[in-house]
Amino acid sequence: MKKNQQIFTIKKALLLVFAFVFSLHSFSHSASGLHPKLREWTVNEHEKINASFMMFKNGDVYLELDNSATVHYPLSEFSEADRNIIDQKNKQIDQINQARINGSEPPLSQKISGNVTGLVSMICIILLLSAYFYFRRKTFNYLSFMMALGILSVAYSFTIKSVLQATTYTSPSQIDSAFIPFKPTISTSFDANYFYVHSLGIPATHTMMSGITNWQQQVPIPQCYIGSNAWSVPLNSTLAATPVPVNQSHFTKGAIAIAVNGVAIFNPFTNAGVDAYLDGQLDGKGGHCGRADDYHYHIAPLHLYSSTSATLPIAYALDGYAVYGSSEPNGSPMQALDANHGHFGSNGVYHYHGTSSAPYMIGNMVGKVTEDANLQIIPQAQSTPIRPAQNPLGGAVITSCVPNGNNGYILTYILSGQTYQVSYNWTNNGVYTFNFINPGNTTTNIYNGFIQCVVPTSINNLSLESRQIDVYPNPSSNDFNLKLSEGVHASDVINISLYNSSGKLMYSFNGFLGSIKNSLPKDIYFLVIKTNKEILTKKLIVE
Repeated sequence: MKKNQQIFTIKKALLLVFAFVFSLHSFSHSASGLHPKLREWTVNEHEKINASFMMFKNGDVYLELDNSATVHYPLSEFSEADRNIIDQKNKQIDQINQARINGSEPPLSQKISGNVTGLVSMICIILLLSAYFYFRRKTFNYLSFMMALGILSVAYSFTIKSVLQATTYTSPSQIDSAFIPFKPTISTSFDANYFYVHSLGIPATHTMMSGITNWQQQVPIPQCYIGSNAWSVPLNSTLAATPVPVNQSHFTKGAIAIAVNGVAIFNPFTNAGVDAYLDGQLDGKGGHCGRADDYHYHIAPLHLYSSTSATLPIAYALDGYAVYGSSEPNGSPMQALDANHGHFGSNGVYHYHGTSSAPYMIGNMVGKVTEDANLQIIPQAQSTPIRPAQNPLGGAVITSCVPNGNNGYILTYILSGQTYQVSYNWTNNGVYTFNFINPGNTTTNIYNGFIQCVVPTSINNLSLESRQIDVYPNPSSNDFNLKLSEGVHASDVINISLYNSSGKLMYSFNGFLGSIKNSLPKDIYFLVIKTNKEILTKKLIVE
């Protein structure tokens, strides 16, 4: 009888240990995160679709089928019950994204720390129980098996959670807020995996090339970083097991980041292995032209903060992580930087910082990226040369590069005390004419190249709406009234701009206005309000 009771006690203890481990293991896996729930949707009154909700964008509802295929339908084609569910899910997503932006989610380091504590505690409990029964009744063989099973189960759960937490999803609206101040000279779009930046690679807020003392004889020509050749920023960023250094051996071709004005940012080291800034190859804004006459930066474009908010990024690295300047995302002074030239923010998401000294922006690429045989990150937008690459011109100092009013520029430089110019332009048919104006003579070269592109502008570029601004009545054929909310005050507003559906600037005012006089033709318009903290947008409809 006594022996049976002892056996029962041992079995009971083992079952308790196993149940506790199993419950922890189950809790550590988010079923909703790994296996989206399917439900039946009713479309066009009769069509039934089993799928999970993905997102609502520009009036369309995106659903994921059981085979991972994606379909989308206009919201108006869903049943009333489904439309209510879609509205609820969309609001939940907005709340989650807002929580991430505001930093109300626990930092990644805290989450992992909590998992480590739980893991250690569980191991200690199992070890104590194992020791107790080992010394009492020598049941070590069974308990060893259970202990190993428990440790493996907990470790597996911990690994799964750590992997999930190491991948950060950034909402397209959050990324887009950094690019809005530079629209419509750039355009943005996104899909399930990437945020795309469409641009010509030419800055709209500053001049180029002035101050270069080590010139490669390349000049700025707009490039077609448009459509399938747009810059790609991953929406799901994953921390690399070992960050790859940005140096003379890695990423020496192509961009490592895209600035919020649509200009690419390259490795500080050129493909020849020299620091472009220290070598005198860069202008006063940190840029120069590559072998395809493509303008790009080699250091952090901190000067962009004269055109945007100090709490917004100035760039996004091609691993998906943001680049800030001398301030943290919450406006506080920059904190100490790690070896990668960044750190985790208060929301647990990593970001870089740009500084005026090496490594200038990114010391090591923290996120996972793919580097091809040419030592460039892929996917990568490509520039297109229209003439052979040029050679360095020793002793030349560029003094200016200004538009010539004829689809081109006039670049002026001084060499041996004399003034020289390169005046070039292009036609709508892709014919490029270069006039090299030297003291006493002019030489002309003509090249057949690519036809210049136009940055796409559409409703999608400015359709992300902010809840901090109310416009009423809307739609309207009369004046529009503006009302700020959620902690935004009139004194915070720096500028108000209004764009039409083609992306054309219709109106701009410094400061805040309580109303907008409606003398506009019927159309859809986009109100962009720049504050000292963020960029707010709202759609207006003129009837």
